[in-house]
Amino acid sequence: MSRVINIANQKGGVGKTTTSVNLSSALAFLGKRCLLIDLDPQGNTTAGVGIDRAEVTKSIYDVLLGSSSLKDIIHVLDWDGVKLSVAPANLSLAGAEVELISEFSREMRLKNAIAEIRSEFDFIFIDCPPSLGLLTINGLTAADGVLIPVQCEYFALEGLSQLLKTFDLVRKHLNPSLVIEGVLMTMYDARLNLSNQVADEVKNFFKDKVYKSSIPRNVKLSEAPGFGKPIFLYEKNSKGSTAYMDLAKEVMGREKVSIG
Repeated sequence: MSRVINIANQKGGVGKTTTSVNLSSALAFLGKRCLLIDLDPQGNTTAGVGIDRAEVTKSIYDVLLGSSSLKDIIHVLDWDGVKLSVAPANLSLAGAEVELISEFSREMRLKNAIAEIRSEFDFIFIDCPPSLGLLTINGLTAADGVLIPVQCEYFALEGLSQLLKTFDLVRKHLNPSLVIEGVLMTMYDARLNLSNQVADEVKNFFKDKVYKSSIPRNVKLSEAPGFGKPIFLYEKNSKGSTAYMDLAKEVMGREKVSIG
């Protein structure tokens, strides 16, 4: 049974795209069939796996507007036999929210597109933009669960109340089976009181939804997107690589528990 996971937080700079790229890649390295959908007009996830946004002729924009299927736009990356499927985005996606306003069943476009290819993958990840507009609504409606990255800094929980309110509205009106998949602490430094205080605050609020794995501040993680590589290809022995591999194994473990 495949799992569709939306990675969302309308607060920018929390490690959402880094998590989208490296978690999906880690699971691919662990032998899982993964599809990564870039739903952010900035296309940072697309660039982060080495796809030139300027050369993308068909993107997730075409899927949402109904002129292409997901299968038509997927790029299959092959890293010495490790394969990751990617549905890319570019700046054309910026106009999608306006163009979809008058369209029938506009909130269900991505969900319907995923339904056609869902059985071909073990995990499907959706990287949403840092906003709560129609693109994010499509991502939430299409997903089984939401993974929320939270940065270990002041005001970490700022804005989360609005995300949770949107989450509740989508669950009430569009996707009643939607759950919080997990909460991921990012840019975590166990040596800092602030990191520990924020982590405690998040755990008090989200309880057992917080992943045991956390993502440290790591220079290699910051550098990797500039080379169009997930951390496992850029610096496989880094702390960031180890952290995302641990997270991937935890995600797989949670799936086994929820299924069986």
